[in-house]
Amino acid sequence: MLMIAPASESRPLVVALAYDGLCTFEFGVAVEIFGLPRPELGERWYRFAVAAVDEGELRATGGIRLMTDGGYELLAQADTIVIPGWRGANMPVPEALCEALRVAHQRGCRVMSICSGVFVLAASGLLNGRQATTHWRYTEELQHRYPAIQVVEDVLYVGDAGLLTSAGSAAGIDLCLHVVREDFGVEVANSVARRLVVQPHRDGSQTQHLERPVARSRESERLGQLFDWLHLHLAETHTLESLALRVGMSPRTLLRRFREATGITPARWLLNERLQRAQQALGESRLSIEQIALNNGFGSASALRHHFQQQFAISPLAFRKKFTQLTK
Repeated sequence: MLMIAPASESRPLVVALAYDGLCTFEFGVAVEIFGLPRPELGERWYRFAVAAVDEGELRATGGIRLMTDGGYELLAQADTIVIPGWRGANMPVPEALCEALRVAHQRGCRVMSICSGVFVLAASGLLNGRQATTHWRYTEELQHRYPAIQVVEDVLYVGDAGLLTSAGSAAGIDLCLHVVREDFGVEVANSVARRLVVQPHRDGSQTQHLERPVARSRESERLGQLFDWLHLHLAETHTLESLALRVGMSPRTLLRRFREATGITPARWLLNERLQRAQQALGESRLSIEQIALNNGFGSASALRHHFQQQFAISPLAFRKKFTQLTK
């Protein structure tokens, strides 16, 4: 069992904001990662509280009504403040909230936003002269309204001077796991990620919006069938030409349609899928590295080691040992 040594100091307090019109998914991310009891991690895990921004009844997306632990006074006690989205990019931010965030940050509190929550941080002025990101739908609006911010468009999250911002809603999971890594180390973050059944660390960027949809329904259907077929035949050798022949497109058309649908090439997609399948086999089976490589289309153990090290900065054998330790 993975344990964190008992702490002499009090456990860090994470406070998530709640407001009328609360973004339920973003709020749920904060609760799931920071608010759940984790007895397997010992006695140093976070304390968690919810602070109301508005007075009166708070409504959340999906018809939910909320009761909170307190109001602005909780922000004065927090070690980390989470802004889980905002009710609208163009909606005003109360000056009392802006001031509370400025005071909290000045005393050393970490402040982080998920998705549109960046507009709260931007309104406070804390991001001026610093890097920040948000969902791709809002990056232009953020840069236009707050030109003093260095908006980074194509990242999952970015942090600067105790201020952290994430891209879309799901990228909030990546950011929260990053915070756990900073506070408790890699093994604990990996343990939390396993509970969530997500990758402990995703390399890459947020998927950008398509300039046009994957248009013709017939081609969309063919691509869907191709993905299903590839999942069943990952161990086989594939080329752009052989895949194009299977879906009845020219190689150039397939490459374009594939990029529009996934943001990457067929070769990169295949490698990612094979690596994920290899990770699963390493953690859940006793097959040799050579057999796992053959079963998942790498051809040889050396090829699997090369790609695994390049992608995850760890060898397959070291990954298996670490995974085994986490599950004991």
